[in-house]
Amino acid sequence: MSDARQTAVENAAREVIAHGGPAALTDPHQTLNAMGAALNAGATHQDIADEMKRQRNA
Repeated sequence: MSDARQTAVENAAREVIAHGGPAALTDPHQTLNAMGAALNAGATHQDIADEMKRQRNA
């Protein structure tokens, strides 16, 4: 995975963990923009899900 793609995936995972979910009280565009950047960099939803698991277990 390229550095830019990896960075985008890490950021998206961090944003989803911090701001995602039905109880989120923050602006959803922050999470959506991070997800969009990762997907535009060539990541898949599975890449982001795997990174979320990695971050939660770190």
